[in-house]
Amino acid sequence: MNETTILPQTNTLQLEIAALREQIVNHKVYGVIRSLDDLRIFMQYHVFAVWDFMSLLKSLQNQLTCVTIPWLPVGSANTRFLINEIVVGEESDVDADGNRKSHFEIYLDAMKQSGANLTTIEGFISKLSSNGGNVDEALNSSDIPSAAKSFVQNTFRIINSNKTHATAAAFTFGREDLIPGMFHSLINDINQNFPNSISVFKYYLERHIEVDGDRHSHLALAMTEQLCGNDEKKWSEAKVETLASLQSRIKLWDGVYEEIISRKN
Repeated sequence: MNETTILPQTNTLQLEIAALREQIVNHKVYGVIRSLDDLRIFMQYHVFAVWDFMSLLKSLQNQLTCVTIPWLPVGSANTRFLINEIVVGEESDVDADGNRKSHFEIYLDAMKQSGANLTTIEGFISKLSSNGGNVDEALNSSDIPSAAKSFVQNTFRIINSNKTHATAAAFTFGREDLIPGMFHSLINDINQNFPNSISVFKYYLERHIEVDGDRHSHLALAMTEQLCGNDEKKWSEAKVETLASLQSRIKLWDGVYEEIISRKN
């Protein structure tokens, strides 16, 4: 099975999740982001999805490769290659100035430039660093918006299920290519008025399209197909977690929408 293989089960799953994906790319939140203040609110929620995406990715690397000493060959060399290439791109990409940074760190730079409040996300990361990585404790001790907290909790529920194929499916079908073209148009419009405030965020989105939406999405699809194979039980579990991920994203966007509307009123 190579990177270009499309299994019948993949086509079936894509059809079954199409309606939810459509809800996400046409979500009403995009229509209310009209100003720099609106975008700041969006970023203060979305940053948690950017962060836990990295955790989802690293959980797959932990399960599919050897990350302990002594090294031993783990699983399939094909899946090792697929996940390791994605990790390199996500964890050590380049910013607009050519400096090596993770996509999460680039996102933090974008928030700083825009004037978005970093207190909550930085407090959360600081708590994780000091409590041995206890996510539940960090979530409960930080002033995180409830929609963002629920989103992260769902992601870690999937991670902690230890079903690698289902985690890979959630990663592949529930997290990639979910920011629509209309949002990029809005950002371009805002950037024209505030070029010194969101150029980094604009770069982040463009990089997301270039890397995540193209090469990485194909690699992730190949990885999921290799993990599920022709095992219908695995595909069924993959569907459950993909649907849960998409539903969780809708609720996250609902939370952003409600806060923006509340502040406008």
